[in-house]
Amino acid sequence: MSTLAFPDQAVWIGSDHPFDLQEVYLCFRRTWRLESRPTSTGLLISADSRYKLWVNGSFVARGPARSYPHAQSVDRLDITSSLRAGANTLAVQVYQPGYSHFAYVHRAAAGLLAALTCDGQLVLVTDQRWCTRRDPSFASLVPRVSIYGSGVEERDLHLEDGWTRPAYDDSAWARARIVAPLGGPPWTGVQHRALPLLREREAPMTLVQTRRGRGSSQPSSDAHLTLRNGWLSARPHAITPDEEGWARPDLAEGESAFWLFDLGRAYICQGWIEIEEAGGQEQVAVGYAEKMRGEQLILSDPQTYCRVRLTDRFRLRPGRQRAESFALRGGRYLLFQLRGPTGAALRLRFHNRVAEYPLEISRPLNTPDPLLAKISTLCEETLRACLLDGFIDTPWREGAQWVGDALPQALTMAAMSNDTRPLRRVIEMAAQGAYLDGVLPGVIPGEAHAYTVVDYNFIWVELLSLYRTLSGDEDFVTALWPALVTMLDRFDQDLNRAGLLISQAGRRLFLDWAPLSRNEPSAVYNLHFLLTLREVARLATTRGAADDASRWEVRAARLQEAARAAFWRRGRWYDDEAGTTFSQLAAALALLAGATLPDEDAALLDALAARSLSPTDDPAPGTMVLASPFMHHYVFEALRRGGRSKDVVEIIRRRWGRWVESGYPTTWENWNVDFPDGSHCHAFSAHPRYHLAEVAREQSGL
Repeated sequence: MSTLAFPDQAVWIGSDHPFDLQEVYLCFRRTWRLESRPTSTGLLISADSRYKLWVNGSFVARGPARSYPHAQSVDRLDITSSLRAGANTLAVQVYQPGYSHFAYVHRAAAGLLAALTCDGQLVLVTDQRWCTRRDPSFASLVPRVSIYGSGVEERDLHLEDGWTRPAYDDSAWARARIVAPLGGPPWTGVQHRALPLLREREAPMTLVQTRRGRGSSQPSSDAHLTLRNGWLSARPHAITPDEEGWARPDLAEGESAFWLFDLGRAYICQGWIEIEEAGGQEQVAVGYAEKMRGEQLILSDPQTYCRVRLTDRFRLRPGRQRAESFALRGGRYLLFQLRGPTGAALRLRFHNRVAEYPLEISRPLNTPDPLLAKISTLCEETLRACLLDGFIDTPWREGAQWVGDALPQALTMAAMSNDTRPLRRVIEMAAQGAYLDGVLPGVIPGEAHAYTVVDYNFIWVELLSLYRTLSGDEDFVTALWPALVTMLDRFDQDLNRAGLLISQAGRRLFLDWAPLSRNEPSAVYNLHFLLTLREVARLATTRGAADDASRWEVRAARLQEAARAAFWRRGRWYDDEAGTTFSQLAAALALLAGATLPDEDAALLDALAARSLSPTDDPAPGTMVLASPFMHHYVFEALRRGGRSKDVVEIIRRRWGRWVESGYPTTWENWNVDFPDGSHCHAFSAHPRYHLAEVAREQSGL
């Protein structure tokens, strides 16, 4: 990504108090005059960490795309249609959680950066002429939504005063403080947004259940637990909206009404409520969920592993208002709660806004097989659900961009579209986030050190090779070659006496749901590295880097010998030296990395196919460990390269066909997701769309 030429006059501005950092929502305003309405405009804008923009009182956009502060992403917006002759007002809200999470890196600063040109002339920049304040309607003492994300939103709409309107009087506000000059730390670099802006739209939803109940006299300080406990204790009760969608519940103090809506599949979304004639004592909440078990909604329990509490809450003021969060959330089901006492004439109407990546399918998969056609749609819908400002794993629980997940996602997208921008972006960002020793992060951007998954470094090489194949962009590969060399050389420190890789202290070897042995040395870890060495040697050869190619080929030969000695015996690739388990993943990686002898391949391919074709998911002593849906990508690659494409198609029919036949709209993250935070929408499981397209291409002779 090229650096951005930003006007030197612009500076990063913040609130008047440098300690406004923890769960803070900052409001900025700037009013100026135009002699005439411009014919063209360009607004460059970014914020740390997120912004929402209104121009002359109308909401325009949110951003920026996730990025590291030292390579801050900047949006360019055309706001021509929103401007007018005379006075104009920009209003920007900036949210700063005050800590890093799985989509954001915190560097103890909050700021806004902007510059507006009209008809080629610089009109305004962020400077001390802007005014600012904290938004008093947002509480700062709130729990986190999850270990992956930022804060729950707790708002008191009595304190919301319409500050985004042009006529609002901001004379009592403070002048903005200069936080940093352009190019100053922590924002030492600014870059154009690499991905398109999301398209936001109102989306239909289906009311599936209403309930009414009485909770405790005082709601919990935790909005999510209040919603969860209230829903579980409430009983079905008809509270049907009228033809225009308005509901008119009559609730006494302590009573609650609930409305559960189904979006049809998971989305990046935002539930909001239109309210009229509120009495001023009511509370509303919006919760997000992803699955049901039978007819029971599964609302997350914050005591479980992922600590998810996806609920925002609002205290209503008297009269008309909108209860709308700052952040986009995600899920398939929206649960709205109203807690009384209600005003005598109160009515409310429920809405849902979804945000979507503008993906156009230019490579449709045409198949006469009805089941395969439905599986293709299942995979396409999953990918769409998991495209935000880059690849994300699931729209509900995390919204995180994992480097390893990007490979099956990128392959799926490549089978559907010519758009390689998310693929390029994940490669670039991983390199931008490299540790001092050259190892790449597992989640980008982020400081999730506990999730530094080392074999994602190997997948990063596969991503780079894929991008080169799809784009032919040799300059991009050349720019990243030093990062690749540094990262690979780091692994020389990890060899044991037998020449096998062992773990790096505090870092994870690999992530996978399959119950295979994690004992070290690990066959999966070493065979994946062997596959990487073979791939980079090939890349180096095609780029004319003969010395690098020779060095990596020698390393690969040594590792292959050590791996065969440690893990191959009795016709099996064991997952550790003790032979604790033997897995599909180890066998597939051995085949793909060229660690097998020709007379061994047929039996391994037979075993791979037989295990996946078996209807049994559960492990059993003495049987090959079934790969997770994610890692079936490598199983399919091995089978296809071994001439077993028919087996690949049949496995897809049997295993992914289960979800289709059961009515699920998206692919799961594992064969069984009965655990509380298990997801029904994970894009790393959508790769059959790619493999089906490749099989079709093979059969057509292309």
